[in-house]
Amino acid sequence: MTSERSEEDTVAFDVVDGIAWVKFNRPEKRNCMSPKLNRQMMRVLHELEFRDDVGVLVLTGEGTAWTAGMDLKEYFRETEVLGLGGTRQAQSESYGWWRRLRWYQKPTIAMVNGWCFGGGYGPLHSCDLAFAAEDAQFGLSEINWGILPGGGATKVATNLLNMRNAMYHAMMGENIDGTTAAEWGLINEAIPADKLKERVTAVAKVLLEKNPIALKATKDAVRRVMEMTYDNAEDYLIRAQEAANFFDNTGRKEGIKQFIDDKTYKPGLGAYDKSKQEK
Repeated sequence: MTSERSEEDTVAFDVVDGIAWVKFNRPEKRNCMSPKLNRQMMRVLHELEFRDDVGVLVLTGEGTAWTAGMDLKEYFRETEVLGLGGTRQAQSESYGWWRRLRWYQKPTIAMVNGWCFGGGYGPLHSCDLAFAAEDAQFGLSEINWGILPGGGATKVATNLLNMRNAMYHAMMGENIDGTTAAEWGLINEAIPADKLKERVTAVAKVLLEKNPIALKATKDAVRRVMEMTYDNAEDYLIRAQEAANFFDNTGRKEGIKQFIDDKTYKPGLGAYDKSKQEK
């Protein structure tokens, strides 16, 4: 593609069998995130969040990259000439959709099909689960061109990696492949590239069987309690469980009924049958 993409065309998506497949769609730029892409991604997330036909959202990339980070020309150079206001606007547009994704109503999965660099660590961390091709490349290359890994990337590294690996990753500017990223804890699993979508689809289908209210409460709880003391986390989880029961007490009762009374399933072996739950 030689002509510049329209803002609407920087993100692509389709919904198949309850799964929304959302794609960074600037393959000619290795899916670098630009102000246009960031604005369009927020619109797409907004459109999909409460659709009844969407139960899980998968974020992936068109072509050979997931996202190579921020577009150095459009995101940095062209916004910096607009002064502090232009820079802050660009930041709010990118950080805004990462934050939206981090607390999204539906479970989210990063399917890293290729390059994932720098700013890409923001949405990577925002997704609840992450799977990558074994030969995908991850990198904090900021040190190589004279800046620190900003935009939350350093925080992502310290959240997901141990201190030694986080320090090495940020200071050396060396890439790691998907297999190493899984060993370090940056992602859940590394899979051969030709099996990646199959594995992500299987995980998404398991999530689709779960109670959606419980899923939302669970994913929020994991993120919240990471930064709490044990006592604060204990109190938060008690209140979160009470709130979840208030919104969907029929789901909890149906699950217990199918286990204790009907003896039709075992919680350790799968989810209860949601189709029998009263609406």
